[in-house]
Amino acid sequence: MDLVIEQLLERFKIQAAKKVRNYPFLMGEGVWLDSDKLGPDDEVRDVIKHGTLSIGFIGLAETLVSLYGHHHGESDEMQEKGLEIVRHMNEFCKRKGEQTGLNYSLLATPAEGLSGRFIRMDKKRYGIIPGVTDREYYTNSFHVPVYYPITAFEKIEKEAPYHALTPAGHITYVEMDGNPSDNLEAFMAVIRHMHDMGVGYGSVNHPVDRDPVCGYVGIIGDVCPRCGRRSGEALSPEKLAELRKTGAVVIITTRLTSALVDMIARMKRMGPNVRLYLVTFAADNPETLPLVAKLQHAGVEVDYVTPQGA
Repeated sequence: MDLVIEQLLERFKIQAAKKVRNYPFLMGEGVWLDSDKLGPDDEVRDVIKHGTLSIGFIGLAETLVSLYGHHHGESDEMQEKGLEIVRHMNEFCKRKGEQTGLNYSLLATPAEGLSGRFIRMDKKRYGIIPGVTDREYYTNSFHVPVYYPITAFEKIEKEAPYHALTPAGHITYVEMDGNPSDNLEAFMAVIRHMHDMGVGYGSVNHPVDRDPVCGYVGIIGDVCPRCGRRSGEALSPEKLAELRKTGAVVIITTRLTSALVDMIARMKRMGPNVRLYLVTFAADNPETLPLVAKLQHAGVEVDYVTPQGA
């Protein structure tokens, strides 16, 4: 953790040496506390010191398995071990903050990419360790592993105590296997339990379906809400043509890439009308024109939007 502290401090010093004019919006619009007291050529050190220097972590569950053979979802004893580890990291950040006068803080990282990258690195170095490196990813932050069978209420109770120990950010989520609006009483019971247990940021995930024939995306029960077909049924050419005449997708972006153009073109081929609003100061940008032409050739309507004050 000392190494991470040094890294964050080095990054802070580089950013702190920048001038107000390097951040015309953040500093010029008073977004940062005390930025209105600085001139264009003043360094921003006294302003960005109000920000947070966060140390994040992943893989608490795998850490416990490697140390004790079980993770915190499996027993109260392992839960206390997990809290002890995270409590230690939080206290470390507090001490560094007091020593430096900077806002060092602990973050329960939702690192989707990093959780896969780190485990690939560790597999090469340590091999396959059951319960630790035998999957394709490490478990995010203090979460109970997704493969472990546990009820929504039990998961909330296990993860809630960690929220107070990770002031830089945290999330606890639970999965629902259907449309929450079909059982609002159960949905609200979950939300209230999050509140009562001290969850700072909670989320409820539910499945999103896609009809491969008409392209509808949403919650689909026995019958698709858009085309009215059931699973396995076909649509007549007349019905499909009618559906393709209806519906629209609006996309607003400031940057156009080949990948985005291909995605938009695929959406257009699925049937709906697609309109793109490209926010730009230069509608005649030679790098953008070929991409716009490709969209227009695919039947996508492209409109330029110039920001006010340009």
